[in-house]
Amino acid sequence: CRPSFSRAYAAAAALRRRVRAGLTMAGHPQPQTGSSQKVTPRRARFADRFIDTIEGIAAIFVGIVAADVFISILLRYFFGISIPDSYDFGRLLLGILIFWGIAATSYRGTHITVDLVWAQVGPRWKRAIDVFATLVLLFVVTVQTYTLFDKVASTWRDHVLTYDLGLPTWPFFAVAWAGDVCAVVLIAIRTYRLVFHPEDIHDAEKA
Repeated sequence: CRPSFSRAYAAAAALRRRVRAGLTMAGHPQPQTGSSQKVTPRRARFADRFIDTIEGIAAIFVGIVAADVFISILLRYFFGISIPDSYDFGRLLLGILIFWGIAATSYRGTHITVDLVWAQVGPRWKRAIDVFATLVLLFVVTVQTYTLFDKVASTWRDHVLTYDLGLPTWPFFAVAWAGDVCAVVLIAIRTYRLVFHPEDIHDAEKA
């Protein structure tokens, strides 16, 4: 009788433990693990921080250009004063803004696009069109970056200066070229994610 009683007691104790475990899990659900829980790799987080930094720098240049235009107009029309080299600064800063703007819009895909065919096809063909268009954009911007570097080098060699203050202009071209380099990097990241991780692109566009 004693062995039978011991087995029954052990079975009852095991049943109590299972019931308690089930109540605990029902009252305090555990965090999901496995494939259902999305884990962002460290490399993807670094890429996202890099993208946000580029967009922040482009926004700073927008503010600088707007401040330059506003202050120049204010001083000229109300005080009869002009900032030395205001014309040169304006056109050079505008060039910097254009190239950093390319970098800011390249990854998000917020530049002007024509979706005449894209809107009429299914998801698989939409993805194929996106990859093809991004590869073409990557090629064009890469060639543009190469030619702009030649412009930076020639401006440095020729020692081109501003009209009033005699400041060298090659640093402005170098900053614009850096924006083009960032555009190439961001387009490359977009191409990689379109091919291997398209869900990251969708999450970024929703954000």
